[in-house]
Amino acid sequence: MHISRIDLNLFVVLDTIYAEGNITRAAKVLSLTQPAVSHALARLRDLLGDPLFVRQGSSMLPTPMTRSLIGPVRQALQTLEASVKHGNQFDPATTQRSFNLGLPGVLEARLLPPLMQLLQARAPMISINSVRVERRQLESELAAGTLDIAVDVLLQRPGEIRSTPLSHDTLVVVARRDHPALKKGLDLETYLAQGHILVSSRRSGAGAEDVELARIGRQRQISLRCQHYFAACQVVSNCNLLTTMPKHYAQIANINLPNRIYPLPLPTPPLDVYLYWHQNAEPDAANRWLRGVLGELFLGQGQAGSAAAQ
Repeated sequence: MHISRIDLNLFVVLDTIYAEGNITRAAKVLSLTQPAVSHALARLRDLLGDPLFVRQGSSMLPTPMTRSLIGPVRQALQTLEASVKHGNQFDPATTQRSFNLGLPGVLEARLLPPLMQLLQARAPMISINSVRVERRQLESELAAGTLDIAVDVLLQRPGEIRSTPLSHDTLVVVARRDHPALKKGLDLETYLAQGHILVSSRRSGAGAEDVELARIGRQRQISLRCQHYFAACQVVSNCNLLTTMPKHYAQIANINLPNRIYPLPLPTPPLDVYLYWHQNAEPDAANRWLRGVLGELFLGQGQAGSAAAQ
């Protein structure tokens, strides 16, 4: 079948139904009536000779053919949209653009304040949507264009996902300032003798520090497992528990708390932070510009951290 026979808008409908899993919701996203979306789907079914979706209750489940098509279709739509809407011209001072930026919660407090300060000065029409992305969905969201750029730790990635290192971090230990067991400092035995707070978005599983302790046959006592480092630091300031966390965020989260930050008395691999984007975003001048800005901000933070340590 020649591409000239196909209305490309039908693939927009296909993509939206796939994303929403429901014709009514797809119609709302597309600002179309439900009959119009159903008619478009019927046309595409006739053209491709496949049902494309099978109804199950109120949901539309994709057929194997749809699952095989959706990746290339989304990449093509994203490339076409970028070419039509933005071309290769970008003026940060005047261009209006919104970016979906994938950020773990621990990086929001570190990155968003300097980023928004810079954007207000250089690119006042640029807006940022900071979103949390499951790591297993990072590739598909970058490919689909629902995510423009992501910042995260080192991840396995396919060839279509580009990456570059942004910064290095280390783990530190946070304790209340007058912790009775830490008057002479913090060594490994003192560390292991205390109760600990493990911060994780997962309901179970070990932290990076626990993996390294297991390598030397040691184990710590977890008294509290919670979801956010800031909450952990608040708890630490009111009791004798310790929490282990990335150094850059520890410096931010404890500014107004009566806590102290100690080096972790255990060798651990560095926490490398990487920038991720899809190869389809390579020709997008705005995406390239924002990637450069993020690199600039992380470089500046690294230099400031080095100066503070001297």
